[in-house]
Amino acid sequence: MNDIVKVMVVDDHPMWRDAVARDLAAAGYDVVATAGDGPQAVRRARAAAPDVLVLDLNLPGLPGVEVCRELVAADPALRVLVLSASGEHADVLEAVKSGATGYLVKSASTEELLAAVRSTAAGDPVFTPGLAGLVLGEYRRLAAEPAPPAPDTPDAPRLTDRETEVLRLVAKGLSYKQIAERLVISHRTVQNHVQNTLGKLQLHNRVELVRYAIERGLDDA
Repeated sequence: MNDIVKVMVVDDHPMWRDAVARDLAAAGYDVVATAGDGPQAVRRARAAAPDVLVLDLNLPGLPGVEVCRELVAADPALRVLVLSASGEHADVLEAVKSGATGYLVKSASTEELLAAVRSTAAGDPVFTPGLAGLVLGEYRRLAAEPAPPAPDTPDAPRLTDRETEVLRLVAKGLSYKQIAERLVISHRTVQNHVQNTLGKLQLHNRVELVRYAIERGLDDA
């Protein structure tokens, strides 16, 4: 890794938390903090400013989804990988709607975890097999719900042709790596286009971005 990724691990089980932190550190990640409950996670994440937060959902003091929602709202650039014992669909969807980039169940291998953190750091959504389709379906369900109309005024932010092209592929469920290959541009360029688009549209995360795109039919274009 050229740029060392800063990671924070949040779990209320000390042995599990320490094991995950140890595996990440051994793989070259900079484990900047750990936490064992929700309020502690919020405080330490604000102080340590990790790039990736590996987060359990079942936390004392403040649920993991609330930790995720609060931290992502304060810093939209934060990537959150939920690592939970639960594979329940309701938990997955709630985590994604709170701003999580990905969701992995704790039965995943160490290699799968390391790969998931690497992808999450790059901004690519990662889900335990079988859950990706569920999440894309939820994106579509959300898009079908009434939402405040976007302002179509001369002052409304306008996307470039390339930003629109990237947005269309994001809405189709492609990863940043797949988009980069499709458009023959770098992974970093894709990330920059997505961040610029989020800023222009005043959106906070990939969930909101995909909803915006689907509402406008870009996934069918």
